[in-house]
Amino acid sequence: MIRFIIIGVWVCAVALGSSYAAAYWTAGAASSKAEEPYLAGLEYRRTPNVTIPMIVNGGVQGYVLARLVYTADAAMLRTLPVEPVIFVVNAAFEEIYTNGRVESGKVSKYNLNEMLQRIKVATNTRLNGEVIRDVLVDSLNYIDKTDMRSGVGVNTASSASPKDHGKDHKSSEGKSGH
Repeated sequence: MIRFIIIGVWVCAVALGSSYAAAYWTAGAASSKAEEPYLAGLEYRRTPNVTIPMIVNGGVQGYVLARLVYTADAAMLRTLPVEPVIFVVNAAFEEIYTNGRVESGKVSKYNLNEMLQRIKVATNTRLNGEVIRDVLVDSLNYIDKTDMRSGVGVNTASSASPKDHGKDHKSSEGKSGH
């Protein structure tokens, strides 16, 4: 009878020991997987259109219209308390406003790679980490102040009323001087 009790205690001890070892081993494997970076991939996000005035000699000469795309790690984007688009737009505005050049009514050639790199660095600095991987140009245009007032470059076909379709548009072309 004592023999059966000793065997029973032995079986219980082996069962408890193996359960503890299995739980410890599973917990160790789960924590090592959690330490590995989860690569959910990159997300591409567009900024809204940004209109930046170009001021020369105290007056507005025209506007730069910019729309950018930025890439960021998807997992990191989910952990941020604030959307990074606000900081990307702010950095783009500061960069183009500060370093944009208008000479004789035309925008000087930008070094886009340097400009985009400065936007990326400024945004990551504000976000306290390497959140933004790359900044790309979706569109970058310049509209002279006189062109905005005369409507040159504006899609008039979509904004014209139906009764305007039969009118001759040469009078508006003569005003713009083109």
